[in-house]
Amino acid sequence: MNPARKLKKESPLDCPVDVTVAGISLLLLMIGIVMVGSASMEISARIYGDPFHLFIKHVVYVAISVGVAALLITVPVRSWQQIDWVLLLLSFTLLIAVLMPGVGRTVNGSTRWISLGFATIQGSEFVKLFAIVYISGYLVRRREDINESVVGFAKPLALVSLMVLLLLEQPDFGASVVIVASVMGVIFLAGVPLRHFLPIITIFVVITFVVASWKPYRLERITSFMDPWAHQFDGGYQLTQALIAFGRGEWFGLGLGNSIQKLFFLPEAHTDFMFSILAEELGAIGAIIVILAFAILVLRALLIGKKAQNQGYDFHAYLAFGIALLLGIQAVINIGVNIGLLPTKGLTLPFLSYGGNSLIISCALIAMLLRVEYECRDVVNDQVTEAKARG
Repeated sequence: MNPARKLKKESPLDCPVDVTVAGISLLLLMIGIVMVGSASMEISARIYGDPFHLFIKHVVYVAISVGVAALLITVPVRSWQQIDWVLLLLSFTLLIAVLMPGVGRTVNGSTRWISLGFATIQGSEFVKLFAIVYISGYLVRRREDINESVVGFAKPLALVSLMVLLLLEQPDFGASVVIVASVMGVIFLAGVPLRHFLPIITIFVVITFVVASWKPYRLERITSFMDPWAHQFDGGYQLTQALIAFGRGEWFGLGLGNSIQKLFFLPEAHTDFMFSILAEELGAIGAIIVILAFAILVLRALLIGKKAQNQGYDFHAYLAFGIALLLGIQAVINIGVNIGLLPTKGLTLPFLSYGGNSLIISCALIAMLLRVEYECRDVVNDQVTEAKARG
């Protein structure tokens, strides 16, 4: 290997990063800072006596997340492949630990956080990333087994199913859907025969229906989602208030800071329902810009994955596909909930919503995607240089 190339690969920050991925990610982060500042002032003033309390915390979270991304972009992609089984074990450790008495912290009836005193960890956010890394490595190691039989195909899904069972104990139905859909998507994009998916998808749909109907509050969410105005003072309250926000915003919005719904009408205005406040203040135009930004980011990630696949870098490709699916599926679900296309779930909007764990993982995903793109671009540049030298 060329020593100069090896040194260059270990110093990716010396080389310009992918402008599209980095630019859109920073744009979404900036929009998130502004909107969290606007949406959280009233609730921050009431709870903490300081209208800027949550805004300042969010800015600190963004700074930490960008710092984490700057560190992770220096990690070679192959390093993730080498520790994929370690991350799998860490995933189960986090999911089991949060259910242990005295360890897990319960908020609004859900036990999803591990308190460290100075901070809290939401294990499900990290499990999303770890699951994608593991399945990417597994696909590289066991590609023939997965392609040849349904049993081989089902083995990694059995581990994912165990993760889902632990997530449902928290309960975190939204994270379960994101992880299962992302893992299945990566397997599909890896070229596994479609015939293997049919029995698994059938089983998954049946289990999803049973799980959704098992708990009364989940069934209530589904029924209220179908006709929120008939349940506007109970199960459909959040959705009707979110739809009112969209109606107020019209095309160009009420103006930054002028939302009415954030004045304690819409719960979780700075977290799960951030998109509704954005639409109320910036209008349909602002909402469309955010949707287009996510669409371009996901498309670019898929193209990076395809480029890596064409070059024979399978793990790089599967990791890029997984990142695209994680960000895309979570954004679609959050926006779908806000506009009434999907039942209410406790999922944040990547880069925009308040929440340190979500921000850290979102920025970590971008850093890993930038690293994948950098290494693939470096290979192409070397090939062009060698061709010119031979010519």
